[in-house]
This record gives sequence, C-alpha cells and structure tokens, in this order.
Amino acid sequence: MVSTTSHRITYTILSMSLLTVMAGAAVAPALATMFEHFSDCPKVLVQLIVSIPAFFIILTNLLFLEISRHFGSRTIALAGLVLYVASGVCCFFATGIGVLLVMRALLGVSVGLVMPLSTGLLAYYYPPEQQARLMGLSAAMNQIGGVTATLLAGILCTVGWNYSFLVYSLGLIAVVLVALFLPDERLGSSNKRGVPFAPKQLLKFHPSVVGMVLLMTIFFVFVTNFAITASHDGKFSAVEITLIMVGTDVVATFVGLFFGKMMRHIPHVMKYLAPAFFIMGFSLYCASDSTAFVLAGSACIGMGNGVGIPYLNTIASIKGGRNSATTVMPLLSAALYLGQFVSPLLVSPVAKLLGDNGYDETVAPYKVAVVLGFLFLFQTFSTRRYQSLPPKE
Repeated sequence: MVSTTSHRITYTILSMSLLTVMAGAAVAPALATMFEHFSDCPKVLVQLIVSIPAFFIILTNLLFLEISRHFGSRTIALAGLVLYVASGVCCFFATGIGVLLVMRALLGVSVGLVMPLSTGLLAYYYPPEQQARLMGLSAAMNQIGGVTATLLAGILCTVGWNYSFLVYSLGLIAVVLVALFLPDERLGSSNKRGVPFAPKQLLKFHPSVVGMVLLMTIFFVFVTNFAITASHDGKFSAVEITLIMVGTDVVATFVGLFFGKMMRHIPHVMKYLAPAFFIMGFSLYCASDSTAFVLAGSACIGMGNGVGIPYLNTIASIKGGRNSATTVMPLLSAALYLGQFVSPLLVSPVAKLLGDNGYDETVAPYKVAVVLGFLFLFQTFSTRRYQSLPPKE
C-alpha cells in the first residue's frame, strides 16, 4: 500500500493532525482575558469556550461510520476543514458569549469529521509495523500545531480577547492539500473475511478508550486552569504564561518525534509513562509555585501528553486494522474529547469544594489531577494484558 502511495498523501494526512488540538487548547492562553471580558458570566461557562467543541466532536464521531458509508474520505475531510476555518474565524466577530459558544460548537462538528481521518488513514495506508512511528509523527504534528496556535493566540490576545480566534485561519493550508492530493476513497468497515463491523466489537478497545478519557481529563486540568492560576496575584505575566504553555507543547512534540524509537526499545514500559509523568507534574505544581517547580511540572505534563496519545492510538490501530478510520478511531477521538469536555465540569466543582474547606484554591485543581493520575495508573495496570503492541519493523 505505502509503496504505491505518494508521499504527498502522507503529508496531507499529517497536515490534518496539525489542526485537531487547536479545537480547544489553542485559545487557552486567552482564557484570562476572556474572564475579564465576560466577568458577569459564570466561570464554568467561560471555561466551556475551550471545552464545548469536545461535546460536538463526540456527537459527530458517533455518526462517523454512517457518514463514511455515504461519502468518500476527501469529501468528508474538505467539508470538515472548510467548516473548521469558517466557524473558528467567525468567533472573532462574536460579541456575546451565546454566539461564541454556538460557533465553538460548529467547530466541534468540523473536528469530529477530520479527527478520525487524521489517524485512521495512517492505519489504512500503512502496515502495523510502521504505525507506532507514524502515530508518533501524527502526535508530533498535533503538538506542532498546538505550539504554533498557542503562541499566535497568546500574542493576538494582547491586542484583544477575540483576536486569538484568528489562528483558525491556519486550516486553509490543509484545505488546499486535501483538495489537491487526498484520494476520495470509500473507507470500508468489514474485516478481512468481509464480515461487517458490529458495535459489540468495540468492547475489545476498552483499554485505549477508557485510558484516553482519563488522559484528556487530566491534561485539560492544565489547559483550563494554568492561565488562571499562574496569573493569580501577578505571579506570571501573560507572555510568560504563553511561553510556558508553548513549552509544554514543544516537550510533547519532541516526545512524539522519538515515540517510534521508544516503542522499539522499551515497549512494555511505555504504557505506564503517561500516568507517571502526570502525577509528577501536578505534584510539583502542588508542592511549590516557584518558577523552577512550575517549569519542571509543565515539562512533565508535556511528556505525559506526548507519550500517552500516540501510545493509545497505536494499540488501538493494531487491533482495529486497516478499517480503523471508520471503527475504532472515531471512538477513540470521541473518548479524547469526552475527557476534554468533562474535565472542567468534574474538576472545577471538586476544586471549589476543596477551596471552601481551607485548601489553596490556586492548587486545588492540581490536587484533583494527582488523584486522577493515580486512577489512570491503576486503569493502565489492570488492563495491561489487553494492550496489543505493534510487531517489530
């Protein structure tokens, strides 16, 4: 398959990976200025600006198998990417939080169409022994997109809170590449024997699915809280906060680039790295608000995110096979964004309860993240025998 596939197709698929993280995390540095602008709105409602796309990504992912039966991969990708650019940039013109949330919901629909293709097409075109390396590259591209978008959003939000949404115009690059190079193939869902996919088969993917929910719930504690807590009492400036969040994405990018080599040398240890790094990172946040601890904690969180996503995608694609784009990858994408959506809804009330009982409110969300990290570690250990590793190249 890959020998007859143009490298331009591979680059086109990876270009879609550049965009998916931007659905929520890209505008996170602007959260502090958004809180000021929407000071009369509840805190959770403002946090939903970041996380509400996740809910609509989930809904779209659940319909993806049916959509793929009627349309080819290029048609789906183009529809998603055009809607991505339009809904993302339209947030720039929104004046009320209601309109803003509607546009963010449409952005979620667009990512729900693109996300399964950005990873599933790698399983479609490439054999299992190459998928660890490619999933690592996909995760790295995802983080590069996050670095670029977060940096630009952080700079733009110094002009005005709504200027940060202009970063979604970067999607035009992927629109051009998909229109020129991606074949309009119908992606099947039958197995090698021609047996149609049955929903009950999704049960075998539970290690990846549950793991992805936990991973994103934990990581989004950082995304939805760091800009707020770091700016508390003027500890860090807006520029410093942006640079730290960008640095976290940079760390995750390098981990993704070396993920394939890590899987070859320490495959049986990889499953535990994400929860371990998260526990260390948020524990450092809880221990001290000094610059050294904040930087070290952010680096650990970046490493946890950088290794966790490609690992869970890899073990899922190995089990899902060539039809992963229409079967397991939409489910895994839904799990990823479910974690993003529930994170503030779960963590904020618990953190508030801790704050009301005498705990420092600036570290309360991170204490909750540490507990969730241990839960993630337990889930990983208890499902270790059901996790399929890729064959050696």
